[in-house]
Amino acid sequence: MDSTAASTHAYDDVRTSGAPRALATEAVHAGREDLARQGLHAPPIDLSTTYPSYDSRAEAARIDAFAATGAEPDGPPVYGRLGNPTVARFETALARLEGTESAVAFASGMAALSAVLLARASIGLRHVVAVRPLYGCSDHLLTAGLLGSEVTWTDPAGIADALRPDTGLVMVESPANPTLAEVDLRAVAHACGSVPLLADNTFATPVLQRPVEQGARLVLHSATKYLGGHGDVLGGVVACDEEFAGRLRQIRFATGGVLHPLAGYLLLRGLSTLPVRVRAASATAAELARRLAADPRVARVHYPRIGGAMIAFEVDGDPHEVIAGVRLITPAVSLGSVDTLIQHPASISHRIVDERERRGAGVSDRLLRLSVGLEDVEDLWGDLAGALGASGASGTLGESGAMEASVTV
Repeated sequence: MDSTAASTHAYDDVRTSGAPRALATEAVHAGREDLARQGLHAPPIDLSTTYPSYDSRAEAARIDAFAATGAEPDGPPVYGRLGNPTVARFETALARLEGTESAVAFASGMAALSAVLLARASIGLRHVVAVRPLYGCSDHLLTAGLLGSEVTWTDPAGIADALRPDTGLVMVESPANPTLAEVDLRAVAHACGSVPLLADNTFATPVLQRPVEQGARLVLHSATKYLGGHGDVLGGVVACDEEFAGRLRQIRFATGGVLHPLAGYLLLRGLSTLPVRVRAASATAAELARRLAADPRVARVHYPRIGGAMIAFEVDGDPHEVIAGVRLITPAVSLGSVDTLIQHPASISHRIVDERERRGAGVSDRLLRLSVGLEDVEDLWGDLAGALGASGASGTLGESGAMEASVTV
């Protein structure tokens, strides 16, 4: 654990950005630049919930400054809900990877999205324009108005017409969960005008795209997925400019959706291998998508033009039998782990979405979502092929036997 002096040093230094570096280099070094000066190699974990201070007048001034702008307090940490040195390292690293000024971490991806909605609602901008499909719980949070928001669902071409004076946010996910549908982020950002565009970049990660370079103002991640990468940590993060980050920190402080320091440590560690993991899993996924598209037991394959490690495919037979038939692949929710996962969105991740809306967004009852891990492609294909054989597929193609992607796989 950091000493008080070391914590102070780390908390200040990790927020200092240097010259631009390649993504793979940033993934390894961002948030860790101060370690050698402290005589350390691995980042320390600061588990303190509070920190000593003998100057209460100075503390009062720092609290006032935070209340005014949400800027991270200068000097040593104050309290775990205001910020934590270990979490700050992860935030710094993720901001560098996404190409933003700042990033604010939360206890989960849903806590991060909730904070964004609350930040906009707090200034009277409760209306959200969104494009389906989104992650099922994101869809539910917007549709149910659980935070007092009102949503207008539209396709990308209808965004400009859906905007209102009280619109505080436009939200898209590309590639989308679970259909892997893609939107033209640059065109969508243009249609938003002055309204901030929030792009959920969980599936692509900054390895495959950086939405701010295409006009998005906010980038959301369920850090539980690829950023952590090992299925052992929950977290969420929003990458954004410093002005919006300040408001998010104030919301986080008030609502308490903080990321635990140990989770911050695991996420920072996960980032160091993110480019290697995503590229390796993407290569395997592209080959599996090619084989699935050629298999007569598969009606349709969805694989994004941008690539990636996610595949969605519709079977002619019973998708539940495919789930029951895998042996190497893990039938489980979530994604982005080093091991391959498969799930039936209509039963689990998108069950909470209205059935008609779910199907209208392309989430059919025969759709399966595959998160490809780091196993050997032949072992994965053998398991998939066996599970498809157990599904009772008719052997005839559905509406389309071709893979819906323009990439060569």
